[in-house]
Amino acid sequence: MKPYPYELRLKVLAALDRGTTRKEVARTFGVATSTLDRYLSLRKRAGGEIGPPRSTGRAPSSSTIEERSALWRQLEENGDASLERHCELWEREQGDRVSVPTMWRAVRKLRWTKKSGRWEPPNETPRTEVLGESV
Repeated sequence: MKPYPYELRLKVLAALDRGTTRKEVARTFGVATSTLDRYLSLRKRAGGEIGPPRSTGRAPSSSTIEERSALWRQLEENGDASLERHCELWEREQGDRVSVPTMWRAVRKLRWTKKSGRWEPPNETPRTEVLGESV
């Protein structure tokens, strides 16, 4: 379920600040009273920030050829590194912190496998197909 828009959050809190009852605000805006409680708590705890929660991390996205190529090179250069080590290398080189499960999903999208303690590129699929490069 998507979070409520920021503007709606502001309107809800403004209505509460004007002294409208929680029950009436919930009915008017079509939100649960528990949502109102959460917004009030967030505003108090986060110093007024009531926007939706931020993402915890960004994956090495497979959306750009540059990022896929960077991860491919990293796997080639560090074939015996653990996933944890690849996360550290990615953060150092790319500036993005990623979790081990996120790194695993990115490696799996490139169709690399770990065999006998080493990362192996895909055998059947040519590199250009996996990376989306033109031939």
